[in-house]
Amino acid sequence: MISHVVALKLAPDAARAELDAVMDGLGDLVSELNGVLLFHHGAEIAAEPLARGHDYGLVLQFVDRAALDEYAADSTHKALGARLVALCAGGIDGLTVFDFETQERDA
Repeated sequence: MISHVVALKLAPDAARAELDAVMDGLGDLVSELNGVLLFHHGAEIAAEPLARGHDYGLVLQFVDRAALDEYAADSTHKALGARLVALCAGGIDGLTVFDFETQERDA
């Protein structure tokens, strides 16, 4: 399984309606793609003081690398990503992406 984590530092003037529209678009996209297990997003809630200025995030999980690659190459994803970058402080500098592979295990 692949987890795709995106942390955002939103610009002070970022329009919440635009952020909501991008998240809705991502939700619609991932419901159409094969291999997407999970899509969550939301505002940082300061459970620990380690957000480093990131105030919004999203997580997707994919069955494998091929599913992540399909998502990354999708033209709708690229268009929504560009809109998301435009909402970030400093553009692409306000966005952090981290992908990692996990093995499921019993708790």
